[in-house]
Amino acid sequence: MQLDDLLDSLDATDLAALVRSRQITAGELTEAAIARIERLNPAINAVVTPMLDLARAAVAAGLPEGPFTGVPFLLKDLLAQCEGVPMKAGSRLLEHFVPRRDSEIVSRYRRAGLVILGKTNLPEFGYTPSTESVLHGPCRNPWNTAHSAGGSSGGAAAAVAARMVPMAHAGDGGGSIRIPAACCGVFGMKPTRGRITLAPTFGDVQNGLASEHAITRSVRDSAALLDATEGPAPGDPYVAPPKSRPYLDEAGTNPGRLRIALQTHSPIGSPVHADCIAAAKDAAALCERLGHTVEEAAPDIDGHAVSEAFGVLWAGGAAQTLDTIARMRQRPIGLDEVEPLTWALYELGKQTSASAYLIAVAAIQRIARRVARFMESYDVWLTPTLARPPVRLGEFAPDPANPIEAFHRAGEYIPFTPIVNATGQPAMSVPLYWNAEGLPIGVHFIGRFGDEALLFRLAGQLEIAQPWADRHF
Repeated sequence: MQLDDLLDSLDATDLAALVRSRQITAGELTEAAIARIERLNPAINAVVTPMLDLARAAVAAGLPEGPFTGVPFLLKDLLAQCEGVPMKAGSRLLEHFVPRRDSEIVSRYRRAGLVILGKTNLPEFGYTPSTESVLHGPCRNPWNTAHSAGGSSGGAAAAVAARMVPMAHAGDGGGSIRIPAACCGVFGMKPTRGRITLAPTFGDVQNGLASEHAITRSVRDSAALLDATEGPAPGDPYVAPPKSRPYLDEAGTNPGRLRIALQTHSPIGSPVHADCIAAAKDAAALCERLGHTVEEAAPDIDGHAVSEAFGVLWAGGAAQTLDTIARMRQRPIGLDEVEPLTWALYELGKQTSASAYLIAVAAIQRIARRVARFMESYDVWLTPTLARPPVRLGEFAPDPANPIEAFHRAGEYIPFTPIVNATGQPAMSVPLYWNAEGLPIGVHFIGRFGDEALLFRLAGQLEIAQPWADRHF
């Protein structure tokens, strides 16, 4: 089998096994991935900062012995700083920013033996669910290049779906792992708040909304990578409950008979496309065939209150980000230096008082308690990942006269995912359904706080029952 075929057909676990058994070398695998990126990326625009010479140098210097030694990998160009490599965050403001040290998660990736080939595309500062920045241009969905790859980790999901790499780093502040995973037909797990440290630069982001992990082809890759990267660092403001055993073991364990709550209506009352409802109901039927109990149920929460409080934290984060950059460069930021929606969020955040911000935090904490009580009755909460199939590029282009309106429209597209960022629970988008147009429709499974283990057990069972790895765009 040719090396290109190996990248096309094998997950990271199998590729690492081939390197470990010396059937292929890390250098050969690296060159094959580089060739694949150079061939496929022009049509998709998933990789925006190549790190090819650095990758070759890392292989030549000798890679650490880890679970993924020699496996090609990509970083999302946000939060995860890489020493000596520009981190632009999809913004013209940071075109010349070069971090002087690795983030802890990047150090852990290196210790796992991964070969980092580059950085992936995202919307400006990760603020929207479609990857279409002015700086880098749109990332296109491999299943149909007229459609969005999702966001904010759109480049990561598109690269994995196109088999450029078997898995890629991603981050999730409002669904940004699960949204693009759903759009691109790959697996995306958002871990519990605090599961992976944001050290050394951050304690948390936007009062704990953001988590980091990855988008992968297979469940076991996601589990093994989380094993390699999870855990706190000194000074973290909070940590996730400790796991009882490796997540990789969980991915191969029968979950038992689960109690699953099915919700197909939007928590904010917005329309949900028939394809997304069908995907969730199809997954529910599959779960019932596997012996689980499924009933229609949803937590008693005000979806509009969630959206309102979430918006305050999101705008506050935008204000913090731009003000921090202004301090770094010692001059104010101008309207013409950022995209219209970013500026609108910035202005909104600047207008929000400290009291209003803390009121939003308190509202989210009350909602989290309601959801936690709901999860005492159910093991898993099942919803569509998105309210519509992958949208066409340009769907969320802001009106210059009213740019914040695009943010509200985006909220109707993603009514299910931000709740879990607010509560801190783990959640995953599983690629179990494709519509009549051949576009992937993700299915969203939410677990109890701290219980990634159960989600990995269920995901492993679903992957065997209804495999997705052999689907090609």
